[in-house]
Amino acid sequence: MTVLLHFTQLLMFYPIVGTIAWTVGGLFYRTLYVGKYLERDFRPLIEAEEPLITIMIPCHNEEVMIEETIDYLMNELEYHHYEVLVCDDGSYDTSPEILARLSIKYEKLRVLRINENKGKAHAFNIGLSFCKGDYILSNDADIVPSPDALWKYMNYFLGPGGQNVAAVTANADVQNRSLLVEKSQTVEFSSIVGMIKRSQMGVLGTMYAYSGANTMYRKDAIMDCGGFRQDRATEDISIAWDQQFNGWRAIFAPAIMFYMNVPNTYNMLYQQRKRWAKGGTEAWLTNFWRIMKHPIKNFPKLILLLDQTGSILWSFCYLFFSLWLIFLVFVLVLTNNFDQLLYVLDMAFVFSAFMTLVGVWQLIASSALDNHGSKMKYLFFAPAYMIWYWQMNTITIATTFIPAIKGVLGFSGEGTWVSPTRTKMKK
Repeated sequence: MTVLLHFTQLLMFYPIVGTIAWTVGGLFYRTLYVGKYLERDFRPLIEAEEPLITIMIPCHNEEVMIEETIDYLMNELEYHHYEVLVCDDGSYDTSPEILARLSIKYEKLRVLRINENKGKAHAFNIGLSFCKGDYILSNDADIVPSPDALWKYMNYFLGPGGQNVAAVTANADVQNRSLLVEKSQTVEFSSIVGMIKRSQMGVLGTMYAYSGANTMYRKDAIMDCGGFRQDRATEDISIAWDQQFNGWRAIFAPAIMFYMNVPNTYNMLYQQRKRWAKGGTEAWLTNFWRIMKHPIKNFPKLILLLDQTGSILWSFCYLFFSLWLIFLVFVLVLTNNFDQLLYVLDMAFVFSAFMTLVGVWQLIASSALDNHGSKMKYLFFAPAYMIWYWQMNTITIATTFIPAIKGVLGFSGEGTWVSPTRTKMKK
């Protein structure tokens, strides 16, 4: 019992240790890591040396955004040799009519109709048989990459050592920033996503997950892994682990930007995070023994595994003690034990204040690292981010843990998808 108590006490420091580790790693990437590309290192390609790229858009019921996205891809990219392949996965809104009209308008556009909705990974795997390019850009229906993204991506594949690069994932920025929930996610993608990926690349030379919304893949590296896992909630996490276990390199490229349309209601955000939490737990379960069989050989992956283990255990611990605290307060009020009640509330306040300081430090450090501090103004919305992130992260990990086990054991079948409610992006 004493051992369990000490372990629980140590576990409560997980967010602090994680914050320090990722902050130091992010600073290392910024100052000492020699593997990154700076703006001066990118070389624009002449048309004759451009490889053919297939921009693949798996979609389902994307009538709000699909035309705007395709118009952008056809007219704004600084690249010549590319095609756009839309894999329409059983859409029953007006997406098929929109795509039929656009395929007449644009010669580079092809549309592949899949009658039955079987999920993004399935649509992607079907599309692999039809794409013409040796390099495939996964592009969600609401995503627009920066105009220079394609030739910057190819610098990684065509440069020294690029023959072993499986995928390059870009840096996300939030396009819709009107509502509080949208602004808080702008802060999140700098801190939780941007800094952690910099740290993983700079210190470990590996990556936990790609940004499935916009990642350039080498087609041969996808085929080498047998395609995307169709029985996983997040295809971008599973393919990242599979490719790296097969000896391929994964790269995070913060200088390549893409702009995304984030959930603008808390219900949409919760549904998104449930899928992410389930996919993360599935990756943890799938790769646990693969890593533990050869922990020294897989040392960088072992660090990622330990971090994910800490996140899962901390979430259950945090949830348990939150419920225990509510119960204890209820009992103390009923028994009129107000001295003890004040003590318990004081301790809860101290813990919350300490966690808030840790979170603020991480947000300030990461915002300073990302795009030279251009997002520092969004720190004003950091309290909203910290309030919902800790609670939502805990709840989604706990509620999807059993479904994740079922998924890994093959009891959940292939995934279908439901596209979130979209809003038009600002020009």
